[in-house]
Amino acid sequence: MNLGLHGRAALVTGAGSGIGAAVAVGLAAEGCDVTLVDLEPCARVADIQGLGRRARAVRADVRDYAGAARIVREAREEFGRLDLLVCSAGVAADAPSWKMSEEQWDQVLAINLKGTWNYNRAVASGFRDQRAGRIVNIASINGLRGKFGQANYAASKAGVIGMSKSLARELGGYGINVNVVAPGLVSTPMTSRLKPDVIEAANRESALGHPCTPEACADTIVFLCSDAARHVTGAVLRVDGGQYM
Repeated sequence: MNLGLHGRAALVTGAGSGIGAAVAVGLAAEGCDVTLVDLEPCARVADIQGLGRRARAVRADVRDYAGAARIVREAREEFGRLDLLVCSAGVAADAPSWKMSEEQWDQVLAINLKGTWNYNRAVASGFRDQRAGRIVNIASINGLRGKFGQANYAASKAGVIGMSKSLARELGGYGINVNVVAPGLVSTPMTSRLKPDVIEAANRESALGHPCTPEACADTIVFLCSDAARHVTGAVLRVDGGQYM
């Protein structure tokens, strides 16, 4: 299937590792130039260039509201256009509610929710002017169902879902699609720090019996960025192997 992405330009947050890195490479494989945003070095720049596409890595904290606007502007200037935004930057700081600190709450909400909002807002005006654009925000099945020890994380991801549905309504008339991917357990550096019994429990919940790979999740995100998903907006697509049914 021709996804119609060749020659487009994308910006991906959280592109240093995990889902975001896989998305950046997946979009490049379909012909996109990519701006990769992360606090950590983005090791996949060489992979993208090896696919014959341009890659620009930016070290940035997604909580920086003004910085998001600047990075979006510079991405457009660098590639001459900006068509796609994928917000994958996220953290977890787990604790049951009676042990969760104010710092844990604030950090997770600021990165996962405000960080996503900063970049969604930063692309909105340009996408409206060109009357086209695709936004995919990464949430979690735990934003749909809650999770013991993750009140902050679940709240942030539920917020991403509600925000994305609102933006889908606001921007749809300008030809802009806004969708959400809600993964279950994905094998990433963040989840590798989980205790083995937590991973085993998630695998038992899954109908497929194993975690998702970043690449499998990225395939779904790339699809939502494409012309093949041109009539999909406001959707929350679970990529969880049947972990939450």
